[in-house]
Amino acid sequence: MMIRYKDYLSLMKLRIDVFITLSGLAAALAMARGPLSVSHTAWLATALMLASASAALFNQYADRDLDGLMERTRHRALPAGRVRPREVFVLGAILGVAGLGVALWAFNAMVAVHLFLGALVYAVVYTVWLKRRSRLNIVIGGLAGSFAILAGAASVRPELCALPLLLALVMFFWTPSHFWSLALARTADYAKAGIPMLPVLVGPARTARAILVNTALLVVSSLVPVAMGYLGGIYLIGASLAGVYFLVFNVRLVRRPSPGLAWANFKASMVYLTILLAALMADAFRS
Repeated sequence: MMIRYKDYLSLMKLRIDVFITLSGLAAALAMARGPLSVSHTAWLATALMLASASAALFNQYADRDLDGLMERTRHRALPAGRVRPREVFVLGAILGVAGLGVALWAFNAMVAVHLFLGALVYAVVYTVWLKRRSRLNIVIGGLAGSFAILAGAASVRPELCALPLLLALVMFFWTPSHFWSLALARTADYAKAGIPMLPVLVGPARTARAILVNTALLVVSSLVPVAMGYLGGIYLIGASLAGVYFLVFNVRLVRRPSPGLAWANFKASMVYLTILLAALMADAFRS
């Protein structure tokens, strides 16, 4: 039973769930321009975690055949046969409904709509439709994380506003640099599974250059909210330092596009996002 418990937790991709949840909370703080109540924070985190875990379960359910072909994923609970596919599907549906229910009960319909769209993009548009068919899979799939930003902001202000849309754009640009780096580090795995990730199709050198261009767009997009007067000095300092940090790793990767440096770039992308979200949260308390 303990093994099954740990297996289900791993299927929910809790580390990704935490990043998604922090993104939504940061957006809510940015819209509130100050602290959120304990209940607001708790219910929003619960809704985001449930929706993200639900999308992860559906992703693993749909990808169980591909995961069995890749060295990095073949030991996961589904391809290894430690849990049944139907159980994962049912649990994903339960968590998804629970997350939408919390959003509707604690907040408003817009929060629920954004959570639903985020899960739909990740579990269906990306996983089922694009991942096996197009090099643009993760580019369009990056919209999934953007919806977490919109959901968090909508918990404070239900109407669409400029700031959350700009922050959603930042998350959109972050995703390809993050996942292309992973794909470059694990190109052989993706090629073996027949997944048309960018490095499989165009090779390591062109992929590294694409990552650098995308990261440059990411850094520029992260500074737009400051230029438009929505965010202040604390965020500017954090976004600038994080951007320089990430670009240094990108340049190293372009100079020598190796699996080791791609993996370092992948980890650097998570450090970048952590610093950016921390700066966004800190900036919310500046006045």
